[in-house]
Amino acid sequence: MTGRMIKNLIEVRQGDSFAVVVHLLQNGTDVDLSDSIGRMQVRKIDGTLVWALEAAVISAAEGKILFEITPELSGIEAGDYQCDIQIEMPDNSVNTIFPSNVNQTGIFRITKQITKEN
Repeated sequence: MTGRMIKNLIEVRQGDSFAVVVHLLQNGTDVDLSDSIGRMQVRKIDGTLVWALEAAVISAAEGKILFEITPELSGIEAGDYQCDIQIEMPDNSVNTIFPSNVNQTGIFRITKQITKEN
């Protein structure tokens, strides 16, 4: 599983797998994500949807979810895309957790691969 997630950037090499693990805390305490839905979207800079994922739950009580980036998802053209991750809570409130800074846009970067089948 190759890639990295820092501040407002998720970076993956083209065609690679990457597990984006989110551990949601509030004031140092796990946020219970039972009955919540985690969503991630990647869009071109013009706003066109490239793909969307729903999170798998690792441990709802501990606030841990997973977005599994597959080679098919990361196999898009190398470059920068817009991205965010939101959590919809049971009370229907929606919280954008990535990027955490409301004044930044999340970047999903695909870097070029060298090894290819052809």
